[in-house]
Amino acid sequence: MTTPPFGRVLTAMVTPMTPDGAVDEDGVRAVADHLLAQRHDGLIVNGTTGESATLTSDESIRVIEIVAGHVGDRAQVVAGVGSNDTAHSIDMARRAANVGATGLLVVTPYYNKPTQPGLVAHFGAIADATDLPVVVYDIPGRTGIPIATETLIRLADHPRIVAVKDAKGDLWAATHVMAATDLHWYSGDDVLNLAHLAQGAVGIISVVGHVAGSEYAAMIDAVLAGDLTTAATIHRRLVPVVDAIMGLSQGAIMAKAALAELGVIRSAHVRLPPGGVAPRAPRDPARGPS
Repeated sequence: MTTPPFGRVLTAMVTPMTPDGAVDEDGVRAVADHLLAQRHDGLIVNGTTGESATLTSDESIRVIEIVAGHVGDRAQVVAGVGSNDTAHSIDMARRAANVGATGLLVVTPYYNKPTQPGLVAHFGAIADATDLPVVVYDIPGRTGIPIATETLIRLADHPRIVAVKDAKGDLWAATHVMAATDLHWYSGDDVLNLAHLAQGAVGIISVVGHVAGSEYAAMIDAVLAGDLTTAATIHRRLVPVVDAIMGLSQGAIMAKAALAELGVIRSAHVRLPPGGVAPRAPRDPARGPS
């Protein structure tokens, strides 16, 4: 079986910070090492869980540089470079490529709600800006609009748009795109990891992977071996972990809290506006990822 471009187990890693809110560079390296010890093939840097919205551009590029320099050829380093400004995203893509990123994660532009043709132009312009392969990140719960099935099929024609991180929560739409294209599909919602894998996703881009990477690797191994019974057993065993990380508060907040509890990072600080830990009832999976 062909190995997918970014591997199978990836986590959208947190950006560790000191108690006063500065990026903790030693903590960044420690989290990378912690994840690689849990059978990760790749690291997503500056994604939603990495607090990309509150990092400056220079901080974002520095974190990519740290991770790429630290992990070397031990893992793929996929840099989140998307924003709601195409020109800024292009600049970030080029800067990320220059400091060692091996792939780009590009989220749907948020707030300004582009048209579907606008999305095609936006993603295409960023993919044209470097030689790196691109993961399109579809998360309408955060961005305000979904990427339409027909738009994803059009994007698959671009030679460097090779994968989708799916956090839309629409399994049937995912099936349509997988049936019509050769895009590599990654589950972007830990609640639906098994469901996506069972219908053909090549891997996961996780938040819960901060504490369950090895378990997810075993689950993927079981799916690839056709052993859905074992995969389902692992999936069910992880229910309390998924609920704790993704159901009590935002993923970034709870992942940092877990890593601090494990001693991987020194501080669980999250920049405002998300800020501290505010437990709430477990979310309804139908509402999409937090």
